[in-house]
Amino acid sequence: MKNGLYSVHLHMTDGVQGRDSSVLVLRDGLLIGGGPHYWSIGAYTVGEGTWKGYLSTNQHTPFSDPFVRPLFAGQEVTSGFSGTFSGDEAEVFGTVLVGTRSMSFQATLKWLADA
Repeated sequence: MKNGLYSVHLHMTDGVQGRDSSVLVLRDGLLIGGGPHYWSIGAYTVGEGTWKGYLSTNQHTPFSDPFVRPLFAGQEVTSGFSGTFSGDEAEVFGTVLVGTRSMSFQATLKWLADA
């Protein structure tokens, strides 16, 4: 994984309905980012074409639509992930524990710029 600004497109798996798009800055094993409703901070390690890490996420702004329910119920959660990368793109699979419920997700990242 090269340092820089990445777009992130995430969707929940295992029958859970949910998705999000955001940005992350990856720099020397640390990552920080967010979007219109959530912020995230974490760390990662890199292998030969693989990477893994963790990400703590919390909601900073409520949704304006009263019918939208936040996946994480407005609480801070930590996710573990692992995946692969090549060139300017990466893919990860991960799990987040929300209370006593485990939820899986898949995300794709695309490098946008040096940061």
